Amino acid sequence: MNPEKKQLSLFDLSMIVVSLVIGMGIFRTPVNVAAKAQIPELFFLAWIVGGFVALCGALTYAEIGSRYPVTGGYYKIFSVCYHPSIAFAINCIIVVSNAASVAGVSLIGAEYLNKALFPVEMQTNDHRILIGLVSIIIFYTINLLGLRTSSRTQNVLTIIKLVMVVTLICAIFFGGQTQQLPSVFNTANGLPATWSDYGKALGICLIAVSFSFGGYQQTINFGGEAKEAKKVIPRSILVGLGIIITLYMAINYAYVKVIGFEQLKSAQSIAAILAGQIFGPTGFTILSVLIFLSVLGYVNVNLLSNPRAMYAMGEEKALPQIFTKKTKKNDVMVVSLTVFTILSIITLFYAKTFDKILNYTIFMDGAGMIFSAATIFYLRKKTAHLDKNTIYTMKLYPLMPIIFIAAYLFVAISIYNDDSEAALNGIYIFLGFVAIYFINKFLNRNRAV
Repeated sequence: MNPEKKQLSLFDLSMIVVSLVIGMGIFRTPVNVAAKAQIPELFFLAWIVGGFVALCGALTYAEIGSRYPVTGGYYKIFSVCYHPSIAFAINCIIVVSNAASVAGVSLIGAEYLNKALFPVEMQTNDHRILIGLVSIIIFYTINLLGLRTSSRTQNVLTIIKLVMVVTLICAIFFGGQTQQLPSVFNTANGLPATWSDYGKALGICLIAVSFSFGGYQQTINFGGEAKEAKKVIPRSILVGLGIIITLYMAINYAYVKVIGFEQLKSAQSIAAILAGQIFGPTGFTILSVLIFLSVLGYVNVNLLSNPRAMYAMGEEKALPQIFTKKTKKNDVMVVSLTVFTILSIITLFYAKTFDKILNYTIFMDGAGMIFSAATIFYLRKKTAHLDKNTIYTMKLYPLMPIIFIAAYLFVAISIYNDDSEAALNGIYIFLGFVAIYFINKFLNRNRAV
């Protein structure tokens, strides 16, 4: 790669890590984690474990990106390291998973806007689905007009989001903390909890925690664009994840102190509750709207990025040629954009609730994480000739990637135990895409003849 292109500094990469990870999950998933953890100790342990797993994963992806420095590396490593059918199926699953994330996050925003604008009797799940649907359609329409986001806008949105999180943490200093009721860990058989019971609960907690920590895998796309990659990449990941873990632990502490752990298990619009503690009813409404607007930004980014992956697959003939079609006026990938939007809307209506979408998304996303992280073992051998002074090489190899892969296997098993339908659907979708690959290859061969 041309040295002039290596322009990302420590600050740039740290902010990229932060912006990739801190999404909308932290404004909703603590409710899921608290309900499954049952006791505060397990609740906070789940966030600590999730942060450590994220660190192992991010450093693994940083080395993959350093050893295979290409634009869109997260998409392309699969075709380099696996059979084309596996690469096709995994990349399709990533697109479907991202579509599910758009549906899930649009529901988070809908929950906040629904509570801010409508009286209690009108706050139905149908209204949330409708708000989520309108959000997706609005940004689909805007993207058809050729909307483009800039890195400067992304940095501004990241800073706004960070300021929002720090402001919410300050709720613990404004009095009115809820009296903490004693929490009891209840087992299915009514007997005292064993280590196995705690382990199963931790695994279920990590489903929602993984959703909140997701995104750092995209660091793989920046391995060849950093100044002094060997030093900057690991430092930026440590700085970025250090900021994220500190903010996540602090805001979760604020949730527990201000809302109360028992109340947190079933609370809605938890971030807006903290805002109400600081600014009163007006703050509750204003922050609800701000979070909804942040959701729209997330939806927009995904409607911009994922169609490009589908377009690239069309160029490589992994998907039909029609996926490369663009509009003449605005150069928009109209077919890829439309298909991705339809996938998001189908998930919205199919799953209907955030909890259902969460299991469905993390199971499929976990498959992509496991397969992509495992490429480090292949790339280590294939790129053994590279100058170690020019690339990043993680310490504690192979322990860190093994921990990461094992953690996501643990989460996948936990999802199967908690919601076997979501897990089996994920497996069927994977096998379906493998079948589609071979059918498409067979049809293309016949056309060539």
